[in-house]
Amino acid sequence: MIIEVLSWGLSPKTVTTDTWYSSQKNLKFFKDKGLGFLTGIAKNRSCSIDGKNFTQVQHLEIPESGLIVYLKNFGQVKVFQRSFKNETKRYYIMYIPEKDALSSITKTEFRELHSIHWGIECYHRAIKQVCGISRFMVRTSEAIRTHFFSAIRAFTQLELMRSEELIENWYEIQRNLSLQVARDFILEHLTQKLGLIA
Repeated sequence: MIIEVLSWGLSPKTVTTDTWYSSQKNLKFFKDKGLGFLTGIAKNRSCSIDGKNFTQVQHLEIPESGLIVYLKNFGQVKVFQRSFKNETKRYYIMYIPEKDALSSITKTEFRELHSIHWGIECYHRAIKQVCGISRFMVRTSEAIRTHFFSAIRAFTQLELMRSEELIENWYEIQRNLSLQVARDFILEHLTQKLGLIA
């Protein structure tokens, strides 16, 4: 996909991915194309502060401002750590192709980019869970394209409703619909049971 985007003449400032796409091969691909990136990494990825003694990223003392490390079989990156409500920690690395630019990456820049990254993650989750983009029972190319278009259109409508404050979040309509269906089902069957008892 990145090759196609680059062939259009676009040159993204930064590529962002989740941990799933942070393989050594992908990171080297981004580096070879001269692309900066922010990506999640697994807690057991090998890093080194001095370039010689490697340890898992989870064992490093990472300050809030980030830490420049050598990622094994890749090179220098800046690693950041985020702690979440359930006290799990996630690790992210940033890379900038310009030499010596890693030290200039601030905590604020990381947070801004991570916020964009998180927005993309939320979009993908919602378009799958609420709009059903991955659940289709068709096989023809035209039907698949129609399904994708419809799912994206549905998400656009949900986002419009959210921005106009008609709904609080993307999941509200789905939740309310499910509650109404469950309520109606229970009442219908409760009435039938009560009718049998009387």
